[in-house]
Amino acid sequence: MGLTAAASIDSSDALTWALVVRAQNGDAEAFATLIADHYDRIYRTAWKWCGNASDAEDVAQDVCVKLGSVIGQFDGRSAFSSWVYRITLNMVRDMQRAGKRRGWHANAYAALVPDEHPAEQEDAMAGRQLWAAVRRLPEQQRDAVLLVYGEELSHAAAAEIMGIREATVSFHVHQGRKTLRGLL
Repeated sequence: MGLTAAASIDSSDALTWALVVRAQNGDAEAFATLIADHYDRIYRTAWKWCGNASDAEDVAQDVCVKLGSVIGQFDGRSAFSSWVYRITLNMVRDMQRAGKRRGWHANAYAALVPDEHPAEQEDAMAGRQLWAAVRRLPEQQRDAVLLVYGEELSHAAAAEIMGIREATVSFHVHQGRKTLRGLL
C-alpha cells in the first residue's frame, strides 16, 4: 500500500485495514471477520436493489465469494465499505442482466409471491411500493437514490461508490425524485 492510501485511513478504519492486510496475506480468520462485519450491509444493499430475499441472498453469497478472490486488489484508496458497496452493486447488475436474458418469469413469480422482508425494512405497503418504484428508475437515478436515501449515505460517499462526481449524484437524485413523483 502506498503512503497516500495509508494516510487516508483514519483511526476508526484502522481495525478494518488491519483485517484487510491480514486477509490479503492469507489469514482465513481475518477474512471471515471481514465478511461477518460486512455481511448484513451487503445483504441489505442487495435486498434494496433486488426487492426480494432470495435474490438478495444469492447476491450476498456471490459478493462474499468474489471478495475472496479480489481482496488482494483492495489498495485503501477508498473506504473498504465503499469498495464492498461497489462490488455488491456490480453483482446486482450482473444478476439483473442474467435475469433479463432468462426472461421475466422469475420477476412475475416474485410479484405474486412476496417473500419476507428483513427486520430493518419497512413493513408498510407504502414502503414496499416506494422501493419497488425506485427499482424501476433508470440505473444511475436508481443507484443514486438508493445510496442516498436507502443507505443514508452522503452525496460524496455515493459519488465515490458510483465512480462519478458529487454534483452528478445530486443531479441523478433530483431526476430520480422527479421520476418517482410520476411513478407514484
